[in-house]
Amino acid sequence: MITMTIDSVPGKQLEVVGLVKGNVVRAKHIGRDIMAGFKTLVGGEIAGYTELLSEAREIATERMVKDAQRLGADAIVGMRYITCSVMDGASEVTAYGTAVKFV
Repeated sequence: MITMTIDSVPGKQLEVVGLVKGNVVRAKHIGRDIMAGFKTLVGGEIAGYTELLSEAREIATERMVKDAQRLGADAIVGMRYITCSVMDGASEVTAYGTAVKFV
């Protein structure tokens, strides 16, 4: 599945199929939380959280692609991510875009 952040596929005529999305809510565990607390004292990247959000983006993207495949799409254009906190210690990542077919 071609997935692009731009609104077209160079050299292709597109027919819009519809909005597709995938989301996941991930929570940090106590080990990551303790290590993050220590890291805030000295500064720098909190690798555990970086990994957590990276995994969440991957899962959300996979779910978005499955949604597009279900609609028979050839590609997803205008793909974006949005992240929000849904409760203390848990974040949602949503991947969304426009599913298209090649004409």
